[in-house]
Amino acid sequence: MDEPKTRTWEEGGTYCFYSIRKSNFRKIFASLNSRLLGETWLCDGTFTTHRQRHRGHNARIRRMSRKRARKIKLILFDVDGVLTDGKIWIFPAPASSSQGVLEQAAKHTHEGGFGFHSTSLIEAKGFHAHDGTAISFARLGGIKTGIITKRISETVALRARDLHLEHIHQGVQDKLTVFLEILAKEKLKPSEAAFVGDDVIDLPVMRNCGLAIAVANARKEVKDEAHLVTEHCGGDGAARDAVEYILKAQGKWKTVVGEYISQRSRKKQNREKRIATKSAD
Repeated sequence: MDEPKTRTWEEGGTYCFYSIRKSNFRKIFASLNSRLLGETWLCDGTFTTHRQRHRGHNARIRRMSRKRARKIKLILFDVDGVLTDGKIWIFPAPASSSQGVLEQAAKHTHEGGFGFHSTSLIEAKGFHAHDGTAISFARLGGIKTGIITKRISETVALRARDLHLEHIHQGVQDKLTVFLEILAKEKLKPSEAAFVGDDVIDLPVMRNCGLAIAVANARKEVKDEAHLVTEHCGGDGAARDAVEYILKAQGKWKTVVGEYISQRSRKKQNREKRIATKSAD
């Protein structure tokens, strides 16, 4: 057998071949990091495509994420771009606008991005019903919920109260400090908390929580550091994706859905009984 000859591709991969006299053919061997027409040749003569390797990598990531998800007892969300699609709508404010929110926004009058300090304008956002249902699912599964957001909005305050979130923090630029305060209050470890974000301001928390989740419309830098990326975009069911993933990893999903349906059936029956009683009177 001749001595091996080695050549280097321009891309940096390497290959070598042996001239085998008996069979009169060349057999190509490739190092594991070589790339040849989208395939990686292994030293046993087999090959794997990059797509196959990518699928294997994703499978490992999913297993790791599920392991993290099993520990979660608290899930926190950013708002703009996560619970909403990121768009901000400005409308004339009603006379009954909350003074508390205006006073909070007034503290940041000279800083950008915190919200409007105005008695004539109000900031409006849209929320997805599936995400609201997800909060109910989380509660039934024994998982607490909350928001940490930089902007200050009466619309967000109303939605948070409507969903009975345990933790509501608006006007927060240093999200990590608030995150750690919440953990201390709940007596939880960082590994027991998940955070769902979409932009770089969320990275400090995502780097210090047990399960970092990026929404489908998140910035690339955020997706790169996430343990999980949701199927749906922010404001379009991303929170539901995150909650479902955690509950399924914990083996609670079917029980929670059954309890959710059962609760609503009981409420409907109670309403019908009250209506029937009033009619009888």
